Amino acid sequence: MGIQRIESVTYGVDDLGTCVRFFDDFGLFLVERTDEHAVFETLTGQSLHLDTRPGPSLPPPVEDGPTLREVVWGVDTGQELHRLVAEAGRDRTVRASADGVHHTVDGTGFGVGLTLARPKPAFVTPRPANTLGSVDRWNTVLEPITRVRPLRMCHVALNIPKEGRDEAFAFYTERLGFRPTDVVEPMGVFMQAPGDEDQHTMLLCHRPDRAGINHIAYEVPGFDDVVEGGNHMIDKGWREARRLGRHTVGSNVFRFLHAPCGGRVEYAADMDRVDDSYGTRVHEAAPPHHIWALRTNRDQQDASAS
Repeated sequence: MGIQRIESVTYGVDDLGTCVRFFDDFGLFLVERTDEHAVFETLTGQSLHLDTRPGPSLPPPVEDGPTLREVVWGVDTGQELHRLVAEAGRDRTVRASADGVHHTVDGTGFGVGLTLARPKPAFVTPRPANTLGSVDRWNTVLEPITRVRPLRMCHVALNIPKEGRDEAFAFYTERLGFRPTDVVEPMGVFMQAPGDEDQHTMLLCHRPDRAGINHIAYEVPGFDDVVEGGNHMIDKGWREARRLGRHTVGSNVFRFLHAPCGGRVEYAADMDRVDDSYGTRVHEAAPPHHIWALRTNRDQQDASAS
Protein backbone atom coordinates (compact mmCIF):
# COMPACT_ATOMS: atom_id res chain seq x y z
CA MET A 1 0.00 0.00 0.00
CA GLY A 2 2.85 2.45 0.73
CA ILE A 3 3.12 5.29 3.24
CA GLN A 4 1.03 4.70 6.34
CA ARG A 5 1.79 7.60 8.64
CA ILE A 6 4.25 10.16 9.93
CA GLU A 7 7.00 8.10 11.58
CA SER A 8 9.10 10.94 12.99
CA VAL A 9 9.82 14.64 12.69
CA THR A 10 12.99 16.58 13.45
CA TYR A 11 13.24 20.23 14.44
CA GLY A 12 16.36 22.34 14.63
CA VAL A 13 16.03 24.41 17.82
CA ASP A 14 17.93 27.08 19.75
CA ASP A 15 16.61 26.62 23.29
CA LEU A 16 16.40 22.90 23.99
CA GLY A 17 15.24 23.31 27.59
CA THR A 18 12.25 25.44 26.62
CA CYS A 19 11.26 23.04 23.85
CA VAL A 20 11.51 20.06 26.18
CA ARG A 21 9.31 21.80 28.73
CA PHE A 22 6.78 22.66 26.01
CA PHE A 23 6.34 19.10 24.71
CA ASP A 24 6.33 17.66 28.21
CA ASP A 25 3.47 20.03 29.07
CA PHE A 26 1.83 19.13 25.73
CA GLY A 27 1.62 15.48 26.80
CA LEU A 28 4.32 13.66 24.83
CA PHE A 29 6.67 11.15 26.50
CA LEU A 30 10.34 12.09 26.87
CA VAL A 31 12.44 9.03 25.98
CA GLU A 32 15.92 10.53 25.49
CA ARG A 33 17.72 13.71 26.58
CA THR A 34 21.28 14.99 26.18
CA ASP A 35 22.74 18.50 26.25
CA GLU A 36 22.09 18.89 22.50
CA HIS A 37 19.24 16.53 21.71
CA ALA A 38 15.89 15.29 22.99
CA VAL A 39 13.41 12.72 21.73
CA PHE A 40 9.72 12.47 22.58
CA GLU A 41 7.20 9.81 21.58
CA THR A 42 3.47 9.63 21.03
CA LEU A 43 1.38 6.77 22.38
CA THR A 44 1.58 5.06 18.97
CA GLY A 45 5.38 5.21 18.84
CA GLN A 46 6.03 8.16 16.54
CA SER A 47 9.06 10.21 17.54
CA LEU A 48 9.73 13.93 17.77
CA HIS A 49 13.41 14.93 17.65
CA LEU A 50 14.68 18.26 18.94
CA ASP A 51 18.26 19.06 17.93
CA THR A 52 20.43 22.08 18.66
CA ARG A 53 22.99 20.65 16.22
CA PRO A 54 21.10 18.75 13.53
CA GLY A 55 23.11 16.04 11.80
CA PRO A 56 24.56 16.00 8.28
CA SER A 57 21.70 13.89 6.91
CA LEU A 58 19.44 16.93 7.08
CA PRO A 59 19.23 19.67 4.44
CA PRO A 60 19.73 23.34 5.35
CA PRO A 61 16.74 24.99 7.07
CA VAL A 62 14.14 26.54 4.77
CA GLU A 63 13.63 29.54 7.08
CA ASP A 64 15.46 31.45 9.79
CA GLY A 65 15.13 30.50 13.44
CA PRO A 66 13.88 27.25 14.96
CA THR A 67 12.00 25.20 12.38
CA LEU A 68 11.08 21.78 11.05
CA ARG A 69 13.99 20.10 9.27
CA GLU A 70 12.63 16.71 8.25
CA VAL A 71 9.50 14.55 8.13
CA VAL A 72 10.09 10.80 8.01
CA TRP A 73 7.25 8.75 6.55
CA GLY A 74 6.51 5.19 7.69
CA VAL A 75 5.97 2.59 4.94
CA ASP A 76 4.14 -0.71 5.39
CA THR A 77 6.51 -3.21 3.70
CA GLY A 78 10.13 -3.52 2.66
CA GLN A 79 9.06 -3.97 -0.97
CA GLU A 80 7.10 -0.73 -0.92
CA LEU A 81 9.95 1.06 0.83
CA HIS A 82 12.39 -0.06 -1.88
CA ARG A 83 9.99 1.11 -4.59
CA LEU A 84 9.43 4.53 -3.01
CA VAL A 85 13.16 5.08 -2.45
CA ALA A 86 13.73 4.37 -6.14
CA GLU A 87 10.92 6.74 -7.14
CA ALA A 88 12.24 9.54 -4.94
CA GLY A 89 15.77 9.01 -6.24
CA ARG A 90 14.96 9.37 -9.93
CA ASP A 91 16.16 12.98 -9.93
CA ARG A 92 17.67 13.57 -6.48
CA THR A 93 20.10 11.98 -4.05
CA VAL A 94 18.75 9.56 -1.45
CA ARG A 95 21.08 8.57 1.40
CA ALA A 96 20.49 5.63 3.72
CA SER A 97 21.45 5.97 7.38
CA ALA A 98 22.31 3.24 9.87
CA ASP A 99 18.88 3.45 11.52
CA GLY A 100 17.13 2.34 8.32
CA VAL A 101 15.92 5.78 7.22
CA HIS A 102 16.41 6.88 3.62
CA HIS A 103 16.92 10.65 3.51
CA THR A 104 16.24 13.05 0.65
CA VAL A 105 14.74 16.51 0.12
CA ASP A 106 11.53 17.74 -1.49
CA GLY A 107 11.23 20.54 -4.02
CA THR A 108 10.85 23.22 -1.34
CA GLY A 109 13.89 22.12 0.65
CA PHE A 110 12.25 20.19 3.50
CA GLY A 111 13.95 16.97 4.49
CA VAL A 112 11.97 13.86 3.57
CA GLY A 113 12.70 10.45 5.04
CA LEU A 114 11.33 7.01 4.25
CA THR A 115 11.50 4.05 6.61
CA LEU A 116 9.49 1.04 7.74
CA ALA A 117 6.51 1.97 9.91
CA ARG A 118 6.68 0.61 13.45
CA PRO A 119 3.33 1.48 15.04
CA LYS A 120 2.61 0.70 18.67
CA PRO A 121 -0.97 -0.22 19.58
CA ALA A 122 -2.86 2.44 21.48
CA PHE A 123 -6.09 1.40 23.14
CA VAL A 124 -8.61 4.22 23.14
CA THR A 125 -11.82 4.25 25.13
CA PRO A 126 -13.90 7.26 24.12
CA ARG A 127 -15.58 9.12 26.94
CA PRO A 128 -19.21 7.99 27.09
CA ALA A 129 -21.69 10.73 26.24
CA ASN A 130 -25.40 11.19 26.85
CA THR A 131 -28.11 12.76 24.78
CA LEU A 132 -31.85 12.26 24.49
CA GLY A 133 -32.47 8.81 23.07
CA SER A 134 -28.84 7.71 23.32
CA VAL A 135 -27.50 7.23 26.83
CA ASP A 136 -24.00 5.74 27.22
CA ARG A 137 -23.20 6.83 30.78
CA TRP A 138 -25.25 5.70 33.79
CA ASN A 139 -24.50 6.43 37.44
CA THR A 140 -21.00 7.66 36.60
CA VAL A 141 -19.68 11.17 37.13
CA LEU A 142 -17.07 12.43 34.69
CA GLU A 143 -13.72 13.41 36.16
CA PRO A 144 -11.16 15.84 34.71
CA ILE A 145 -8.73 14.27 32.25
CA THR A 146 -5.88 16.10 34.06
CA ARG A 147 -3.13 15.12 31.60
CA VAL A 148 -3.91 14.91 27.91
CA ARG A 149 -1.79 12.35 26.02
CA PRO A 150 -1.79 12.74 22.22
CA LEU A 151 -2.39 9.47 20.42
CA ARG A 152 -0.44 10.27 17.26
CA MET A 153 0.80 12.90 14.87
CA CYS A 154 -2.04 12.90 12.38
CA HIS A 155 -0.95 15.51 9.85
CA VAL A 156 1.72 18.02 8.95
CA ALA A 157 1.12 21.37 7.22
CA LEU A 158 3.99 23.04 5.38
CA ASN A 159 4.13 26.51 3.87
CA ILE A 160 5.63 26.69 0.38
CA PRO A 161 6.29 29.44 -2.19
CA LYS A 162 3.71 30.00 -4.93
CA GLU A 163 6.37 29.69 -7.59
CA GLY A 164 7.00 26.00 -8.21
CA ARG A 165 4.01 24.84 -6.19
CA ASP A 166 2.80 22.43 -8.89
CA GLU A 167 6.17 20.67 -8.86
CA ALA A 168 6.10 20.61 -5.04
CA PHE A 169 2.68 18.92 -5.04
CA ALA A 170 3.73 16.49 -7.79
CA PHE A 171 6.63 15.10 -5.76
CA TYR A 172 4.23 13.87 -3.09
CA THR A 173 1.43 12.73 -5.40
CA GLU A 174 3.39 11.25 -8.31
CA ARG A 175 6.45 9.93 -6.46
CA LEU A 176 5.22 9.10 -2.96
CA GLY A 177 1.62 8.15 -3.73
CA PHE A 178 -0.31 10.80 -1.81
CA ARG A 179 -3.85 11.49 -3.04
CA PRO A 180 -5.28 15.03 -3.22
CA THR A 181 -8.52 15.13 -1.26
CA ASP A 182 -9.27 18.86 -1.23
CA VAL A 183 -7.61 21.32 -3.60
CA VAL A 184 -8.19 24.89 -2.40
CA GLU A 185 -6.89 26.87 -5.36
CA PRO A 186 -6.14 30.14 -3.51
CA MET A 187 -4.53 28.35 -0.56
CA GLY A 188 -3.10 24.85 -1.01
CA VAL A 189 -3.61 21.13 -1.41
CA PHE A 190 -4.78 18.68 1.28
CA MET A 191 -3.40 15.18 0.65
CA GLN A 192 -4.01 11.73 2.10
CA ALA A 193 -1.29 9.09 2.48
CA PRO A 194 -2.16 5.75 0.84
CA GLY A 195 -2.41 3.89 4.15
CA ASP A 196 -4.20 6.57 6.12
CA GLU A 197 -7.94 7.05 6.64
CA ASP A 198 -7.83 10.72 7.72
CA GLN A 199 -9.16 13.26 5.25
CA HIS A 200 -5.64 14.65 5.08
CA THR A 201 -2.22 13.53 6.25
CA MET A 202 -0.46 16.54 4.77
CA LEU A 203 -1.18 20.09 3.62
CA LEU A 204 1.07 22.05 1.30
CA CYS A 205 -0.03 25.67 1.76
CA HIS A 206 1.14 28.21 -0.83
CA ARG A 207 -0.93 31.16 0.45
CA PRO A 208 1.93 32.57 2.63
CA ASP A 209 4.21 32.42 -0.47
CA ARG A 210 7.24 31.37 1.57
CA ALA A 211 8.77 28.17 2.87
CA GLY A 212 8.33 27.26 6.52
CA ILE A 213 6.59 25.07 9.04
CA ASN A 214 2.90 25.82 9.46
CA HIS A 215 1.87 23.23 12.05
CA ILE A 216 1.80 19.60 13.08
CA ALA A 217 -1.48 18.20 14.38
CA TYR A 218 -1.75 15.62 17.15
CA GLU A 219 -4.89 13.53 17.50
CA VAL A 220 -6.42 13.24 20.95
CA PRO A 221 -9.36 11.01 21.89
CA GLY A 222 -12.10 13.62 22.03
CA PHE A 223 -13.47 17.10 22.44
CA ASP A 224 -12.73 17.27 26.17
CA ASP A 225 -9.06 16.48 25.50
CA VAL A 226 -8.82 19.39 23.04
CA VAL A 227 -10.32 21.81 25.56
CA GLU A 228 -8.51 20.53 28.65
CA GLY A 229 -5.21 20.15 26.80
CA GLY A 230 -5.31 23.73 25.60
CA ASN A 231 -6.30 25.02 29.03
CA HIS A 232 -3.41 23.12 30.62
CA MET A 233 -0.94 24.65 28.17
CA ILE A 234 -2.24 28.16 28.89
CA ASP A 235 -1.96 27.48 32.63
CA LYS A 236 1.68 26.52 32.03
CA GLY A 237 2.36 29.86 30.36
CA TRP A 238 2.22 28.91 26.66
CA ARG A 239 0.40 31.04 24.08
CA GLU A 240 -2.68 29.95 22.18
CA ALA A 241 -2.39 30.58 18.43
CA ARG A 242 -6.04 30.13 17.47
CA ARG A 243 -9.06 29.76 19.68
CA LEU A 244 -11.11 26.61 19.93
CA GLY A 245 -13.08 25.71 16.81
CA ARG A 246 -14.01 23.09 14.21
CA HIS A 247 -12.41 23.14 10.77
CA THR A 248 -14.41 23.18 7.56
CA VAL A 249 -11.95 21.01 5.59
CA GLY A 250 -11.48 17.83 7.62
CA SER A 251 -14.19 18.74 10.16
CA ASN A 252 -11.91 18.19 13.16
CA VAL A 253 -12.17 20.11 16.41
CA PHE A 254 -8.95 22.08 16.91
CA ARG A 255 -6.90 24.18 19.27
CA PHE A 256 -3.55 25.65 18.20
CA LEU A 257 -0.54 26.70 20.26
CA HIS A 258 2.62 28.58 19.33
CA ALA A 259 5.59 26.21 19.61
CA PRO A 260 9.14 27.30 20.58
CA CYS A 261 10.53 24.82 18.01
CA GLY A 262 8.88 26.81 15.20
CA GLY A 263 5.35 27.05 13.83
CA ARG A 264 2.42 25.76 15.81
CA VAL A 265 1.06 22.51 17.18
CA GLU A 266 -2.58 21.47 17.14
CA TYR A 267 -4.71 19.33 19.40
CA ALA A 268 -7.14 17.65 16.98
CA ALA A 269 -10.15 15.36 17.44
CA ASP A 270 -12.94 13.90 15.30
CA MET A 271 -11.27 14.26 11.90
CA ASP A 272 -13.22 13.08 8.84
CA ARG A 273 -12.27 9.58 7.67
CA VAL A 274 -12.48 9.11 3.91
CA ASP A 275 -11.75 6.43 1.30
CA ASP A 276 -11.21 6.59 -2.46
CA SER A 277 -14.91 7.20 -3.08
CA TYR A 278 -14.45 10.65 -1.52
CA GLY A 279 -12.65 11.69 -4.71
CA THR A 280 -10.92 15.06 -5.00
CA ARG A 281 -12.90 18.20 -4.21
CA VAL A 282 -11.69 21.34 -5.99
CA HIS A 283 -12.52 24.72 -4.43
CA GLU A 284 -12.06 27.74 -6.69
CA ALA A 285 -12.58 29.99 -3.66
CA ALA A 286 -11.28 29.16 -0.20
CA PRO A 287 -14.02 27.76 2.03
CA PRO A 288 -14.37 29.29 5.51
CA HIS A 289 -11.52 28.27 7.78
CA HIS A 290 -13.91 26.86 10.37
CA ILE A 291 -17.49 25.72 10.80
CA TRP A 292 -17.51 27.40 14.19
CA ALA A 293 -15.08 29.04 16.58
CA LEU A 294 -15.55 30.00 20.18
CA ARG A 295 -17.02 33.48 20.59
CA THR A 296 -17.79 35.66 23.59
CA ASN A 297 -19.59 38.96 24.14
CA ARG A 298 -16.14 40.53 24.37
CA ASP A 299 -15.64 39.83 20.64
CA GLN A 300 -18.68 41.96 19.80
CA GLN A 301 -17.49 44.71 22.13
CA ASP A 302 -14.01 44.68 20.55
CA ALA A 303 -15.54 44.83 17.05
CA SER A 304 -17.73 47.78 18.04
CA ALA A 305 -14.77 49.61 19.55
CA SER A 306 -12.72 49.24 16.39
